[in-house]
Amino acid sequence: MDDPALDAATYHAVLTDLARVNRTTRAYRPTLDFLRRAVGRRKSFRLLDVGFGSGDMLRRIARWARRRGIAADLTGIDLNARSVAVAEAIPSPAAPIRYLAGDYATLAGEHFDFIVSSLVAHHMSHEQLTGFLTFMDREARTGWFINDLHRHGFAWSGYPLLARAMGWHRVVRLDGTTSIARSYRPAEWPPILAEAGVAGARVRRRFPFRLCVEKIR
Repeated sequence: MDDPALDAATYHAVLTDLARVNRTTRAYRPTLDFLRRAVGRRKSFRLLDVGFGSGDMLRRIARWARRRGIAADLTGIDLNARSVAVAEAIPSPAAPIRYLAGDYATLAGEHFDFIVSSLVAHHMSHEQLTGFLTFMDREARTGWFINDLHRHGFAWSGYPLLARAMGWHRVVRLDGTTSIARSYRPAEWPPILAEAGVAGARVRRRFPFRLCVEKIR
């Protein structure tokens, strides 16, 4: 799905099915659990989601915040400009969401309380990932969270069977297997964090086959 040659209709279909993958694999729960612990008793927060895709995580966060009476100022940024049209086509009645196209680094200094990402880290090169970690650690005033995949043999062999049974788009089936192979194992994160100059972060395994990295100040 990183291929810029994908036409708009295919890209829309891929993002739609990725949202289905997220629902099926309970992908929202780790991020919402992080927010529950990090937000605490505060009544408002500003959050940036890097690589928002179809915006499904942001819409879940908006609903989560509304149910708790929390005012959420939500922004998403994605390198692929076509993601903006896909996300904006889906209403967000819980709270308005600002969708942007471009490089997350352009949003430095906007005083976000939280920066999150989902299924983005494994798409980055090593240098991009360490730069992203440094950015989040510098810019997120209260905390940041990476929700990503755990590179595991069972997940790698089992995902194609699940994807085929669910009838997900061919690109989603192929990209999912590639993404698992490109993701990380728990022991690989501490050296990356150290290289990025990040102290105090935690690496957490979450069911099913999620590997998350977080820091709460």
